Amino acid sequence: MRETQDKADKGRTDPGGGPALDISDLSVSHDGKPVFEHLSLRLESGEIFGLVGVNGAGKTSLMKAIVNLLSPDAGQIRIYGVPNHLPESRRSIAYLPETFRPPPNLTGAQFLRLALGFHNIEYDPRAASELAVAAGLDPAVLNARIASLSKGNGQKIGLLSGFLTNCPLLMLDEPMEGLDPHARILLKALLRGYRAKGKSVFMSSHILTDMEELCDRIAVLHGGRLVFTGPPSGLLRQYGAPDFEMAFLAAITPDDRQ
Repeated sequence: MRETQDKADKGRTDPGGGPALDISDLSVSHDGKPVFEHLSLRLESGEIFGLVGVNGAGKTSLMKAIVNLLSPDAGQIRIYGVPNHLPESRRSIAYLPETFRPPPNLTGAQFLRLALGFHNIEYDPRAASELAVAAGLDPAVLNARIASLSKGNGQKIGLLSGFLTNCPLLMLDEPMEGLDPHARILLKALLRGYRAKGKSVFMSSHILTDMEELCDRIAVLHGGRLVFTGPPSGLLRQYGAPDFEMAFLAAITPDDRQ
């Protein structure tokens, strides 16, 4: 697998130092209604950064804006210093959307070959099988048509496509969706291993315990703005909460005290 990862890196421009992601004064709206306004944050190289919020807070809209699938009303996004509207910026990113639906008539291996082709990476069956095992997926599933797979196994195929790129920045929108507890544990190990190689992960999740456990820093998006940015432990300290879930509730609850 190491040999395949080296091949994946070969020919890709090293993004070098500086932040993996730099968002400045970003505003996004839908149908004339603001989703969020004047949002700024930075993702440093070699960290796992978590985005949390209730449904409709704008997490997916932010991720789509980063990968240039959604045009913001204002602001700038740079990926390793490159403006995100330039095609070269996306050479550093592997992105798994929230609702992942690969073509049902393809096998898992065919989809992986297609996905890696966008990154000019040759599909290596042995590396894919090794990573499948690490993700709790029977390698035989790679030869099955995606239409026949469970939701969890389909999600694992999507995750494999991201990890196999070995991109400097991995963006995952609700990556735990459809995964059982065993698969979640294995995925967390893979994410830590990705960070250990100096790479960055930007992810959202509704599973707050996972975010507290995994992330170096988090941002809480609520009411069209970031109400907190910092390490998970900082959220507990700021709100004097006994646990992370209570701290999150405090962060999104209006303070009506005069």
